[in-house]
Parts: sequence; C-alpha cells; structure tokens
Amino acid sequence: MNEMIYLKNVATLELDPEKCSGCGMCLIVCPHAVLSMNHGKAQINNRDSCMECGACGLNCPTDALTVQAGVGCAAAVINAALGRDGACCCVVEPPGDSENNPSKICC
Repeated sequence: MNEMIYLKNVATLELDPEKCSGCGMCLIVCPHAVLSMNHGKAQINNRDSCMECGACGLNCPTDALTVQAGVGCAAAVINAALGRDGACCCVVEPPGDSENNPSKICC
C-alpha cells in the first residue's frame, strides 16, 4: 500500500523525550500514526507523515510535543501560488526505495 506523506523534511513537529511521561495520549489523537511508544516514552516514527494538525501538542499533558499547526500545508499553498516547484501539501510515495520510485503528487 502507498504511504501518504506531506512535504519532506519540513514538519515542525518536535518531541522533548525528557518531558514525556509515557501517557500515550499523542498516539491516541494522531490521525496518521506518526508517533509510537518505545520503552515507555513517545518517539517520532515518521515526521514526514505529520500533517501538522496540532492534536498531539494540544493533548500532551507535559508539553513534550510541539508543532506549529498548519504551517506545512499553508507554506505549500503559498509556494504553489508563487509558482515554485515542488509546492504541494502531500505526495503518495510507493513503498520501498524512494530513490528508484519517484513520488506521485496527489494535490
């Protein structure tokens, strides 16, 4: 199955593992399963799948997660309006080697 990702290497999602209490609330509220638990602490599995909705940061009781909600897609819309290449909120990338499998733009 193809994996939905957003602009590569631009998500503002940050995790401070020292602040994480391991409650798992971020896993519950994340619509794209960006996070997982590892030894009782949250960890970011796939930052590029983050749609920057902000649910994880808003629901984290210890403020271990921060994200600037909406920044990634907003920037893509502005870049598209300015005619810049690669301006898109998301792509569908086939599983496997991304170097040999070019991404397909979906927006």
